[in-house]
Amino acid sequence: MNGLFLPILTAIVVSRIVDMEHKGETWRLLGALSVNRHLLFAAKYGCAASLLLTVVLLQTFAIPGIGWANGLEAPIPYDLLFRFLAGTMLVNLVIIALQQWVSLAVRNQAFGLCLGMVGGFFGLTADLFPVFVRRLLIWSNYTALSPVTLRYGDGTVRFVTQDAGWILPTALLLVGAALYLAGSLHLSRKDI
Repeated sequence: MNGLFLPILTAIVVSRIVDMEHKGETWRLLGALSVNRHLLFAAKYGCAASLLLTVVLLQTFAIPGIGWANGLEAPIPYDLLFRFLAGTMLVNLVIIALQQWVSLAVRNQAFGLCLGMVGGFFGLTADLFPVFVRRLLIWSNYTALSPVTLRYGDGTVRFVTQDAGWILPTALLLVGAALYLAGSLHLSRKDI
């Protein structure tokens, strides 16, 4: 579900925040303030991240809630829930950095929304692509960092736990930091 829902929600949140400023010409007002543009970029990033953190927390609490409502009596796997929360938020933070940069660089809101929808499609179908293609698409990392996955074999479907290791999260942190810095530098040099 995260593969489709969260990239599109990220695109909508970030593009709406930035589009309101493009349409209302508040960029000029914000540029006239004595606020550093890096801080402005950070505030927008933090706003989008906090909105998506709320959604991910609701999902995280809904998982055991739905299990409890359906009569599941097994103990709650807190480690898997934490890994779900951490992995989802890590990918969200990278996508927010990308979406915010694109939304600031391209004035047309439709471009950022289309990027989010195409990314959502890639996130939904990521497991159908070869591994080297999946690693190039940021949106496919929702399933790569998910602590539980489906395995098909012998005509059966099983849920199994998986460990993402440390390489993929580290690479995502580096990519996210690079996208954030590039977007922040672009805003600081942009003529408002």
